[in-house]
Amino acid sequence: MYISNETREQTEDRLIKVLKSAKFRIYETPYYFKETSVNDFYFDPKALAMVKDEEVWSYLIPIGNTQTENFKIFSFHFKDGLDNSGFVGWLASKIKEELGSGLFVVCGQNSKKGGIFDYWGCPIEIADDVLSFINKLKN
Repeated sequence: MYISNETREQTEDRLIKVLKSAKFRIYETPYYFKETSVNDFYFDPKALAMVKDEEVWSYLIPIGNTQTENFKIFSFHFKDGLDNSGFVGWLASKIKEELGSGLFVVCGQNSKKGGIFDYWGCPIEIADDVLSFINKLKN
């Protein structure tokens, strides 16, 4: 993890470069969180993420029905060697300011692909606006 002292403008410039160089993927299928008791863990190969707290395992999986809260998923794999620290907070704040919506982020590590990667989820209802805004920032 990088530690740097920079002005707000320097941070903005750095993170725009990170955004432009990241591998950006959009998942066509909507996803939702399926919950099971913490005692009922099972491996689901369709899950993008499996996270638990004291009571439940929460699986981020392709939608099973329309009665759940469904999310559009997109991901970023960052270029190796670029300082991407602060990216999640920066982009999430930009989206909140522009569109009024929060989102969620699940991070992972793949050393063969530059280190940290992020799965992002936003409400289906504003997915087109979120993706359009990200593309506007990239250009």
